[in-house]
Amino acid sequence: MSTTRPRVLSGMQPSGDSLHLGNYLGALVNWVKTQDQYDAFFFIPDMHAITVAQDPADLQARTRKTAAQFIAGGIDVEKSTLFVQSQVPEHAQLAWVFNCITGFGEASRMTQFKDKTAKGGTENASVGLFTYPVLMAADILLYQPEGVPVGDDQRQHVELTRTLAQRFNHRFGQTFVVPKAQIPAEGARIYDLQNPTAKMSKSAESPNGLINVLDEPKLIAKRIKSAVTDTGTVIAYDKENQPGVSNLLDILAAVTERPVPQLVAEFEGKMYGHLKVAVADAVVERLTPIRERTLELLDDPAELDRLLLTGANKAREVASRTVADVYEKVGFLPPLGSLR
Repeated sequence: MSTTRPRVLSGMQPSGDSLHLGNYLGALVNWVKTQDQYDAFFFIPDMHAITVAQDPADLQARTRKTAAQFIAGGIDVEKSTLFVQSQVPEHAQLAWVFNCITGFGEASRMTQFKDKTAKGGTENASVGLFTYPVLMAADILLYQPEGVPVGDDQRQHVELTRTLAQRFNHRFGQTFVVPKAQIPAEGARIYDLQNPTAKMSKSAESPNGLINVLDEPKLIAKRIKSAVTDTGTVIAYDKENQPGVSNLLDILAAVTERPVPQLVAEFEGKMYGHLKVAVADAVVERLTPIRERTLELLDDPAELDRLLLTGANKAREVASRTVADVYEKVGFLPPLGSLR
C-alpha cells in the first residue's frame, strides 16, 4: 500500500452506545478533514476497552456502533484505513516487545493511570490498565505515522511513544519513525450543558448535560433548551464570566462552521432563549443525517463487518511488515509462515 502522503493515525474507544457531541466536534470532524491530505489510519481500540470490566455482548455492539458512526460522520473507507484493533494481532505482538524495553518507573509516571485508580485504588486495577500506554505506543508505531492527532490529555502518552521509538532505534538500529503529537490549535472544546466549566463526558453526574450523536432529535433540542446559562442578559463570548453562553456559542460555531464574533453580532439585543433555539436547530440539523446513516449501517451488520475486515487486512499489510522487522532485530526465529 504505497502512498506519497504523510501518514497519521488516531482512534477512539467504544466506551458507550453513542459518541457524544464533544467526541464528534472535537475529534471526528478533524479526522474527516485529514483524509485528503494524509494517508489516514483510524481504529477502534477495543483491546484498550477491556482494561476495565466489560460485558462481551455490549463490547461487540459498541464496537460496531462506534465504527458505524465513524463512517456516517464522514470517514471514507476508500480514502482511509478504518479497522478494529483486536482484528490486527500485530498490536499485541509489538506491545509485548515494548513492555520489555519500558521501565517500571516510566510506566508508573503515567498520570492517566493515577487518575483512573484514584477512586478504586491500585489493588483493584489490572496490569493491562497499568501498561496500556505501552500498547498505545505499539498501536502508533506499527504504522510508522509522522503525526498522531490527539487531545492534549494524551500528550504524555505520545511522549512515551517517542521515547520507546528512539530507544528501540538506538538499541537495534533504525526501525521506527518518531511521530509527533498533532494537537489541533483550534479544536472545538465542548463543555457539559449543565456544568459548562467541565468538558462534556459520558461520566458526567447528570445525563442532561450530554448530547449524544444517536439521541432522538427531540431529546437533543430539550437538553439544549434546558442548558445552564449565566446571570445577565447580554449574549457575549466570555468563558470566565459567561461559561454557559460561551459554550453554546462554541457549539453553534462548530456545527455551522461560522466564527464566534459573527454569531455574537447576530444575537445582539436578543435573549438567551433565542440563542438556545438556534443552537438546538443547528445541532439537530447536523446530527440527524449522521444518526440516520448510522442506523442504516447497523441494520446490515454483515456488511459493516465486511468493511471492517477489509480495513483490518489493509492495516495488516503495514503492521505485519513492522512486526517482522522488529522480531528479526530482537532475535526471534522466523515465524512459521515464512519457513520453506
